[in-house]
Amino acid sequence: MGRPKQFDPDVAVEHAMDVFWRKGYAGTTPQDLVDALGIGKGSLYNTFGSKHDLFERALRCYRDGQAVALIEMLEEPGPVKARLRKTLRFLAETDLADPDRRGCMAVNTAAELAATDQVATELVRRMFARTEDAFRALIEEGQRSGEIAPERDPAALGSLLLNTVVGLRLMARVADSPDRLVRVIDATVDTL
Repeated sequence: MGRPKQFDPDVAVEHAMDVFWRKGYAGTTPQDLVDALGIGKGSLYNTFGSKHDLFERALRCYRDGQAVALIEMLEEPGPVKARLRKTLRFLAETDLADPDRRGCMAVNTAAELAATDQVATELVRRMFARTEDAFRALIEEGQRSGEIAPERDPAALGSLLLNTVVGLRLMARVADSPDRLVRVIDATVDTL
């Protein structure tokens, strides 16, 4: 009979997510994962299969936590444009406050692996689609409330907002102040 696991796999996935988020997939070694999770390599592979399998679980963990939080912020009550501005500013402030300047794990994964990793690409594609749908729904809500002109294409504006978020998350990784990010946020919301 095998020894019982001495760690919680869900907590281990969260720790692995932090490592992958900070270092990227290629930059993360099995030793990095062993050190972060506090387990041996045998336990790592016996529990998660491979580095890539663990990365997929970490990316799903990111989706279920971080990406869902963005959508929840968009669904809060209040005027649509104010909610959007607050959400975008929150993302920028969070990214700028992060000492590791990790940005968005989904954006980082798209930049690193889109051409080479079909599974990761599909996971990111679905995350982006879900966020874009939330933006489209927000635009439609704004059209119903009269905040956004009814002739504007909600799908196109949803795509624009997703693209804005991707750009903001990348810019925040190298920004030396919030000024440019705030200008982008204000200009984007004002164009609606």
